[in-house]
Amino acid sequence: MFGLGATELIVIGGIIVLIFGAKRLPEIGKGLGSAIREFRNVKKEISPDDKEKEVDQKGEKKNNTLEEKLVEKVIEKVPGVKEGLKVKKKADTIKKIIS
Repeated sequence: MFGLGATELIVIGGIIVLIFGAKRLPEIGKGLGSAIREFRNVKKEISPDDKEKEVDQKGEKKNNTLEEKLVEKVIEKVPGVKEGLKVKKKADTIKKIIS
């Protein structure tokens, strides 16, 4: 694994135990495992191999690029982004009405 031998891995493991302590290691492992699982799920959901075509607001079919899919995921997952975009849309429509 990455050209590291058993001795190097044992030394790295010992340093990690000294830094974090034996009680926190299961928490760290659980967090890393869930993060890796989430990254794999996101990778599957936004992979460019996805042949699905989504329908836009006008009813036309369109191919989503990787960037568009990532933006959609961020909008779904991050709290407050969806509300911020709604406020921005309202502000833009008000600007159009005024000008």
